[in-house]
Amino acid sequence: MIPAITVRQLFDDLKDPLTLRWVSGQTGAHKNLMSDTVQKPSLALVGHLNFVHPNRVQVLGCAEMDYLAGLSPKNMAQAVDNLYSTELAAVIVSNGEPVPQLLLDASERTGTPLLASPQPSPELMSLLSHYLTRALAETTSVHGVMMEVNGIGVMLTGEPAVGKSELALELLTRGHRLVADDVVDVFKLAPDILSAQSPSLLQDFLEVRGLGILNVRALFGELAIKLKKNLKLIVHLTPFDELAARNPSRLDMPETSETILGVQIPKVFVPVAAGRSLAVLVEVATRNHMLRQRGVNSVDEFVARQRALMATDQ
Repeated sequence: MIPAITVRQLFDDLKDPLTLRWVSGQTGAHKNLMSDTVQKPSLALVGHLNFVHPNRVQVLGCAEMDYLAGLSPKNMAQAVDNLYSTELAAVIVSNGEPVPQLLLDASERTGTPLLASPQPSPELMSLLSHYLTRALAETTSVHGVMMEVNGIGVMLTGEPAVGKSELALELLTRGHRLVADDVVDVFKLAPDILSAQSPSLLQDFLEVRGLGILNVRALFGELAIKLKKNLKLIVHLTPFDELAARNPSRLDMPETSETILGVQIPKVFVPVAAGRSLAVLVEVATRNHMLRQRGVNSVDEFVARQRALMATDQ
């Protein structure tokens, strides 16, 4: 299903940041927005309608309003008709420009929401585009704990009661930050970028067996919370015996990948056993991941050194 939001939802979310006013076209509040592209319909005003795509927001800035103001009443009516002949989702008049009566009439006649904002059009379009990118992104929910460790987004996964929340608590005491516990909302912002955040109901909270629900912001301060973070690495907690049976090698931490919303995310398996410092292992896993991203592989270097030594002994 194609993601979509209504003009009403956009207005409710952005009316304060953009100081939006709903001028006319209230009957079109249900219209769907299906693209994060925000357009300025300059070409549509002169009749090039193929450049205006349906179900998008159109922003009229100073240039467009000056163009309309310079037309005769007949030509202005034709330009406005050109604009509203397409399936517009909404029109926003920016820069605090006065709204001509012809725009109001066309808005009411076609049931197209007409909004106004005092914000300059470049700033308004930038914020609109950023908002729509997130609002229309593909999304899914994943069971796990999302953290920021050493500056990168890490999701801790594993079977229930394996110790994900306890590990998150230990990482918090070591200065890392919590994004989400138990349920992680993942958004696809670009073909290869996933962003993760907490559902609003669970924001700031961490459940630890034996301690109950903890308010991380209250316990550790504002800096212990990260509202959202791009997902770069998955750390899967696995019982030691199970991991040893799967990968008997001691040279390297096994690394594969997991596909979420069509994006492959590197995944490492960390063994869980009594006495092991999982927080240190996760910290090292993130550092090792960053090294690999820069083309540095410790195992390859070790093997190359070993082979070079063997070659000199022959």
